[in-house]
Amino acid sequence: MKIAIYAQYYSDKSFKPFEDLVEILLINSIDMYVEASYYEHIDSKFKSVERIHTFTSLNDSYDLLISIGGDGTILRAITYVRDYAIPIVGINTGRLGFLATIQTEDIKNAISKILDGHYKTSERALLSVTTNPVNSDIKNTNFALNEIAVSRKNTTSMITVETHLNDEYLTSYWADGLIISTPTGSTGYSLSCGGPVITPEAHGFVLTPIAPHNLNARPLVIPDDTIIKLQVDGREDQHLMSLDSRIITLSNATLITIRKADFKIKMVELMDESFIDTLRQKMLWGEDKRN
Repeated sequence: MKIAIYAQYYSDKSFKPFEDLVEILLINSIDMYVEASYYEHIDSKFKSVERIHTFTSLNDSYDLLISIGGDGTILRAITYVRDYAIPIVGINTGRLGFLATIQTEDIKNAISKILDGHYKTSERALLSVTTNPVNSDIKNTNFALNEIAVSRKNTTSMITVETHLNDEYLTSYWADGLIISTPTGSTGYSLSCGGPVITPEAHGFVLTPIAPHNLNARPLVIPDDTIIKLQVDGREDQHLMSLDSRIITLSNATLITIRKADFKIKMVELMDESFIDTLRQKMLWGEDKRN
């Protein structure tokens, strides 16, 4: 078995879980490949272990990627996983953790179950984006698992986001920006802006305006085969576009086209886990003295 390990934050929050993870993988004689920049910060005692290697890119020879961090770390990890169909499991050292569901105190038990094949996978749809003119910054990583958003830059003034769905004019949002979210991303930025929660299996995306001045503008759920076209206008000549945590600057003359990506990400879940259970726990639904 060949496993990749990805983490970003060089603190005790990630190092202790990393040690616990390495211990259980070594017991099971697993070859592990640690992301190169993170490897430079790990304890030197691990650097002499012959089963620990490094990677700077992945391919389809990997059986699993283990992310140590929060949901944001998983969002960065997908830029390595891409369309290789490598299942991802998240060890949560962050806060909410809708994607990273393994808690640090349960690492050895959970990883043992996964190595024994006692897990299931949840396939998650992604968004892809193209721009006209072409932007070189997103040429190789033009996809997002959570959301793609456009927002204002260097101004406190609103922007106008002219929006077409399948070449039919929808509206022009007067707002700080507009979020196009996947079901996976519905519990993230979109939710904080008033968007609905959507289960991962649903075949839809959400358009959620950010602080709209159109007081009757509301989040809109659309089929996931919809082609979305955006054109931004405002007092500044440029605006921002984010793909999960990656941000680029675009000219207002840019035509943005967003559609469902032609591949999915596989998230690992333990057999006794479900999105509904995670949602209830993370959102504290039912946490009422009357219950």
